[in-house]
Amino acid sequence: MIRFFSKLAWRNLMKDKLFSLINILGLSIGIAVCMMIFLFISNEFSVDRFHKNGDRIYRVMRGFNANGKQGRVSYLSGPYAPALLNDFKGEILKAVRVNPNDDLLKGNNKSFHEMHVVNVDSDFFSLFSFPLLRGNAATVLKDPNEVVLTETTAKKYFGSIDNAMGKTMLMDKTQPLKVSGIARDVPSNSHITFDVVTPLQLYTKSPMMTQWINNGLYTYVLLDKNASVQHIERRLPQFMNKYLGDVARKYGFKFSLSLTPLKDVYFDNVNFDGVKHGDKTVVYIFISIAAFILLIACINFMNLSTIRAVDRSKEVGLRKVLGALRENLIWQFIGESILITAISCVVAVGLLLLAMPWYNQLLGYTLTVSWQSWPIYLFLGGIILVVGILAGSYPAFFLSAFSPIQALKGKLKLGKGGAFFRQGLVVVQFSISILLIVGTLIITRQMSYVKNKQLGYDQSQTLLVRIDNNDIYNHMQAYKTDLQNSGVVASVSLMSGEPGGFFDQQLFNVEGQNDKWVSRTEYADFQYVKTLGLKIIAGRDFSPEFPSDSMQSVLLNRTAAAKLGWSPDQAVGKWIQNTFRDSLRRHVAGVVEDFNFLSLKQNMEPLVISPSVDRRVIAIKLRAGNLQAGIGATKDEYMKQAGAYPFEYRFLDQQFNDLYQTDLRQQTILTVFAGLAIFVACLGLFGLASFAATKRFKEIGVRKVLGSSVRGIVLLLSRDLLKPVLIATLIALPLGYYAMDKWLQGFAYKTTLSWWIFALAALLTFTIALITVSIKAVNAALANPVKSLRAE
Repeated sequence: MIRFFSKLAWRNLMKDKLFSLINILGLSIGIAVCMMIFLFISNEFSVDRFHKNGDRIYRVMRGFNANGKQGRVSYLSGPYAPALLNDFKGEILKAVRVNPNDDLLKGNNKSFHEMHVVNVDSDFFSLFSFPLLRGNAATVLKDPNEVVLTETTAKKYFGSIDNAMGKTMLMDKTQPLKVSGIARDVPSNSHITFDVVTPLQLYTKSPMMTQWINNGLYTYVLLDKNASVQHIERRLPQFMNKYLGDVARKYGFKFSLSLTPLKDVYFDNVNFDGVKHGDKTVVYIFISIAAFILLIACINFMNLSTIRAVDRSKEVGLRKVLGALRENLIWQFIGESILITAISCVVAVGLLLLAMPWYNQLLGYTLTVSWQSWPIYLFLGGIILVVGILAGSYPAFFLSAFSPIQALKGKLKLGKGGAFFRQGLVVVQFSISILLIVGTLIITRQMSYVKNKQLGYDQSQTLLVRIDNNDIYNHMQAYKTDLQNSGVVASVSLMSGEPGGFFDQQLFNVEGQNDKWVSRTEYADFQYVKTLGLKIIAGRDFSPEFPSDSMQSVLLNRTAAAKLGWSPDQAVGKWIQNTFRDSLRRHVAGVVEDFNFLSLKQNMEPLVISPSVDRRVIAIKLRAGNLQAGIGATKDEYMKQAGAYPFEYRFLDQQFNDLYQTDLRQQTILTVFAGLAIFVACLGLFGLASFAATKRFKEIGVRKVLGSSVRGIVLLLSRDLLKPVLIATLIALPLGYYAMDKWLQGFAYKTTLSWWIFALAALLTFTIALITVSIKAVNAALANPVKSLRAE
């Protein structure tokens, strides 16, 4: 029986090649997209699930409350871990600190600036399940002069992992390290990434290891299997008061701790967290798009199968007369649907393999298809059954219900109810397509708005060089002086953070204010305003003519002055004191116009610019005219001061891609998949147009003989087919407005939802649909009427 139905399904497939090709192409695209989403979701929701004791591992988070302003950060200082082990004995079994770092590493006469180094406690490989290809997890980092490399890193330096074992490497020119272990490359589904692992013991005298308030590393704890997370968290306030109570009262902060399960860290988006994070919004967008495109493809199959009902009515009638039961016919048609879906799956796998390089580039990490594991085959099998039955069920029940007498007489006609249902399906298809087009247009417009908005500072021809090694840190003033004397540099500024980077929040005592005041902070030298092209709107800039500025002055932005109840002119001369950094009061020397130092998703916040020393970035404004000469001179001077390290830079305007990476990804996703959605929908429309032209072939011939023009015949055929598209437009545009208005609320600065965007989306959809229908309609209208009337 199964063999009979298979042969029958294959014969019918070959008989209607056009409709079969449309169905297979549409389903292939839909299934390929679903497979891409399946791989993505599998990776996203498996992050950190491979650790042996992952359900008992937690990351310790630090909360703060400063004058009502709350926040959470992942960074702690070194003393937390031993104190937690001491105060929660029997409940916390292990506490491992992880310090993200970057170092110059030299081995086998090869030198690289490794950007993914982690300094960790010796229990790191015992707590986490990162497999070691060489070495013992319990002892691999016991010696402070040892290092663990990943497989790829080991091969980069020594050619093979066996050659690497036991070799001595040099870190930052002075620290010898012996290779004691080789770890397997970190999988993409881990929020912690590393290429090099070194012992944290090397930094025991660092302020972050000795001072409670010098935070800079992550702390992970392993709980006893009988320990209660809620019980531990209830005692954490007492723990914080014990060790940080005096500090909190001194500086006006309220500190707290909480535990985040390891499995939740990846989707726990915390500002300025250096580990890899995912975005559930992107996951939901992916899932929705996959479902939409597959639904469009299924609708194509249902529509094209039902309109072929008249052609297959005699076949159904004859089979019923010969004794076929209705359930036999139902399974025959569902079998045909499953066969088409199975063929589509094979084609989809080919499309997936072709698209994977682009897909990996879009995601920013490499996804691999494991053809040896069962989930991918279970997914494909599920797709074949679900889609095959879903797409084939309505046509199967519809076709099997035909009256054999009416069918054999050739008097069977499709009723108005069936036509209404088919048009409703087309409405659904194009509603989805228009929604995706609207989303694409608005996201593209918003990203263009963000990119071209005047930010209040000059980001052109400005290089950023990180102060990320001791050589450049110790010689940064000499480097700055040499650059200013080079003739190709307009100005140089040393600062704690560039626009779009990190701006810490701290508490201030302020003249005339009873309560402590919270503000963002920037620590920069006297050339900060000049280098960024900021505008002084009251008072003056920092100046070498006032040597006391270094210890006694600050600048405010307009918002800071306004939040304190001052006009820019009133702010000048007022005193302000950072409760954490300043032993003396500083006075406001000037006020700068607001500039967007944070993401445009955030409202303008108050900013205090102080010349206190905290230098992490060098901003270099090049003179206009010869960009390459400026970059070359900047590199030459860098090599004089820190020649052992590679010269690495970026342009200030490149911050855009980093700040809005998720939104740019959504833009790309919507653009590509909106195109696929409209393409698959138009495939179905083309099939409907082909059917209409074939069924009205003789009518068209008669009309041409009676004098109808080609234009009139095209309008005749197109009118009925484009009605559902028009209805879909009227439904989708309000939905698109609502959805994109919600999305834009995530931006403090946003574009307007102009009417022409929705008009353009409607015009694009209608034009594409019209072209699709017109191709077949024009062919039918231009056909020789003699051919259609010859049989009469």
